[in-house]
Amino acid sequence: MDAKEFARDWIDAWNSHDLDRILSHYATDVVLISPAAAKLTGDPSGTVRGKDALRSYFQKGLEFFPNLKFTLVDVMQGLSSVVLYYENQRGTKTGEFMEFDTDGAVVRVVANYS
Repeated sequence: MDAKEFARDWIDAWNSHDLDRILSHYATDVVLISPAAAKLTGDPSGTVRGKDALRSYFQKGLEFFPNLKFTLVDVMQGLSSVVLYYENQRGTKTGEFMEFDTDGAVVRVVANYS
């Protein structure tokens, strides 16, 4: 996997606000853990399980932030993972650890915010 190519495609998908394009990066059984998810879903664990739940969470996020825009700052690659470090339209920086399955789909995300 080319981490930089993945990062560019992921950022472009989010900036397009095309939910299907965004979700194309994720496996059916994905698990996401995020402080933003805790706020938007009301679940203090911030855990979103499965692609259907992820669709609902991302849809809420896109509705809540209609001017959402990400700018890639850096990307780091591991053996079966990447960390995307990016900035949003409000200047908040985010680091997302993403782990991939053998098909190249994201199965686990842990988001951290500045």
